[in-house]
Amino acid sequence: MRVALLLLGYAALVGVLAPMLLVRWGWAARAPRLGIWVWQALTATVIVSVALAGLVLAVPTVRVSGNLAEMLEACAMALRQHYATPGGAAAAATGTVLALALAGRIGWCLSTGLLRARRERGHHARVLAMVGSHRPDLGVTVLDDDRPAAYCLPGHGHRIVLTSAALAALEPHALTAVIAHEQAHIRQRHHLALAYADALERAFPRVGLFRTAADETRRLVEMAADDEATARTSSLTLAGALVELAGAGAPAASLAASGGQVAGRVRRLLAPQRPLRHAVAWGGAVAAGVMLAVPLVLAAQPAVAATSMSTCPLPGTPVASEQLLT
Repeated sequence: MRVALLLLGYAALVGVLAPMLLVRWGWAARAPRLGIWVWQALTATVIVSVALAGLVLAVPTVRVSGNLAEMLEACAMALRQHYATPGGAAAAATGTVLALALAGRIGWCLSTGLLRARRERGHHARVLAMVGSHRPDLGVTVLDDDRPAAYCLPGHGHRIVLTSAALAALEPHALTAVIAHEQAHIRQRHHLALAYADALERAFPRVGLFRTAADETRRLVEMAADDEATARTSSLTLAGALVELAGAGAPAASLAASGGQVAGRVRRLLAPQRPLRHAVAWGGAVAAGVMLAVPLVLAAQPAVAATSMSTCPLPGTPVASEQLLT
């Protein structure tokens, strides 16, 4: 029970403090790719913590076959003792249901979201095949429309789409910047990061951490694509292109250059660039990985303690009977 409470307390602490601290500090705009990873790690560590808390409650009721050796039976008894919970079978059943319900809910929302997005992209691709024209010199599909827009259909058979109005409105350097932005979305597989964040938000809409993580992920994937685009052109050029495309719509399941709080992105591009130092960025990435590992360490601690007992030796450690004979 103690381990389960620690895991649930850790999940609650991260769920409450992380959104406030990360949004308030505002460092993610200086390293958007790191910010995406941190939000993914934080949401994952909350999910893993709650799921492991449920599984930990079920450990004491796990039955071991009588055909196993006596040493393994004694080891199983030691594990049950370390994971013992006052609730007995009722607590174990509750924990099992909690873990299965959590995994099932997230898996359902994620799989349905991915399938729906794939169907929508496939339908739009078939429409483009009929009404769009391919521009091999630009590597894009041009759609005849009087509204300037640029977006990409990620995933298998990905493509970049520009409207005829966007081609007419954008200068060559701005056009290069916009295409580079959409290529970054495809190359960095931002649609998968968005699908994960959206699935958690749909699965548990009342959890503030998941709502904030989804909003921040939508914003940060656009900033990450902006950063890659500015490596091939100037920030001022991309900012001008975003202004030209501001307010343009995009089909569902696509990623548009005009998405993700355009006004804030333009201000960021026009401001002096202050990227995080490499050492700080690496430190943040490692810290996020450590937070993701914390629930695993907490859940495994009783098992590690049990292996130190003579009834449950580690592989290669002589058992007590052997020690007495020597």
